[in-house]
Amino acid sequence: MSVPHEHVVGLISDTHGLIRPDVHTALAGVELILHAGDVRGDDILDELELIAPVRAVRGNTDPLGDPRLPEYVDLEVGGVRIHISHGHEVGAPTPEKLLARYDADVIVYGHTHKALVVNVDGRWVVNPGAAGPRRFDLLPSVARMVIRDHTVDITLVDLSA
Repeated sequence: MSVPHEHVVGLISDTHGLIRPDVHTALAGVELILHAGDVRGDDILDELELIAPVRAVRGNTDPLGDPRLPEYVDLEVGGVRIHISHGHEVGAPTPEKLLARYDADVIVYGHTHKALVVNVDGRWVVNPGAAGPRRFDLLPSVARMVIRDHTVDITLVDLSA
């Protein structure tokens, strides 16, 4: 009997130029970090790369044309199809709008700064919340996604305010 392989992926968004020290703890041990935009600087991506390889997308406050920040990333991890984009491309992003536009198993977005994990008919929509400067009276957060045997489990992790 084989032991199922587990993939642990860190989800982060809206750093806006700030990596809180506890991001290193919250994302320790992940094999990949997906950043859903509003990065605000190569130094942010470089610091996250100290934890794990990073795939990031451009948010509405990031500069156009940055080769490290495409408009979206589609990839597969452990047989699960994942789409990452900032969310602003659908206007005010909602799970319904994102599920209608993208056919991935997991859709990761940011923009609203509101942490959200929704499962609709076996498909996931995740906003890890804003990990950067505190705004809108929302607590900063990231998320950890575990993929095992084509199943997904997502946990939000609050960061220090």
